[in-house]
Amino acid sequence: MKRLLFTFAFILSVLSLNAADITNISNAFKGGNASSIAALMDAEVDLAIPGATKKCNGAEAVSALNNFFNANKPTDFSVVHHADKKENGFFVGKLPTASKAFRVNITYRSEGNKAIIQSIRIE
Repeated sequence: MKRLLFTFAFILSVLSLNAADITNISNAFKGGNASSIAALMDAEVDLAIPGATKKCNGAEAVSALNNFFNANKPTDFSVVHHADKKENGFFVGKLPTASKAFRVNITYRSEGNKAIIQSIRIE
């Protein structure tokens, strides 16, 4: 029984080593500060926010997110679901603001333990 538990714990620890760190992204959404994740944007990002859906470069995505945050000041952000598969992953979060609650879907690719954002959808 101890051997089985040890094996299970070892497998979980190995799997967690491959997971990309999304802490910076979730903190940026919690604080309403897209500029803090500018370095984590891919060269091209699919962006869908209320009122706009477009494919843009990382700088344009950061600008659009900052405009969104200025109009919708976040009060919190929580990750509801997170999944990694080899070099890709996604997570779903809840973004409550002063006026409304939004659902956020982000897909990314992994570079080491760093998550590089490929798409952001805010609904």
